[in-house]
Amino acid sequence: MKTIERTVSAAPNQVWNLWTTPDGVSQWWAPDGFRTDVNRLDLRPGGELIYTMTAEAPEQVAFLEQNGLPLSTESRKVFTELREPTRIAYLSVIDFVPDHEPYEQLTVVDLEPTADGTRIVMQVEEMHDEIWTERLLAGRANELENLGRLVG
Repeated sequence: MKTIERTVSAAPNQVWNLWTTPDGVSQWWAPDGFRTDVNRLDLRPGGELIYTMTAEAPEQVAFLEQNGLPLSTESRKVFTELREPTRIAYLSVIDFVPDHEPYEQLTVVDLEPTADGTRIVMQVEEMHDEIWTERLLAGRANELENLGRLVG
């Protein structure tokens, strides 16, 4: 597991709501240059978050086109653990990698109250190779920066 940590200036309940509601997720979930539209959110263990991420910025569109990847991707997460407002764990269905069989990848997010807000500790299971793992980590770090800006 790889770990990403950030502290944001919002209480754990506010961070929880941004992570577990369609309106919240759509405000910050996507990396820069992308938009997220939530199609379904069933917040319970075994429930799903299904969303569509669409490239909008010219550089992201160009990167995806150059690598033969679609501009919009529907993604699915299955919640494995929910402890409001301290832990969210989910399996991401990795079914968008060209020439690679689909598989699941685990993310565990712990929300810890601090004097200034919430410390977010995100543990991310590595993907099938180092390049895709680095892309995942960069995307997750950018998403957390977006979350921090949103509540900052």
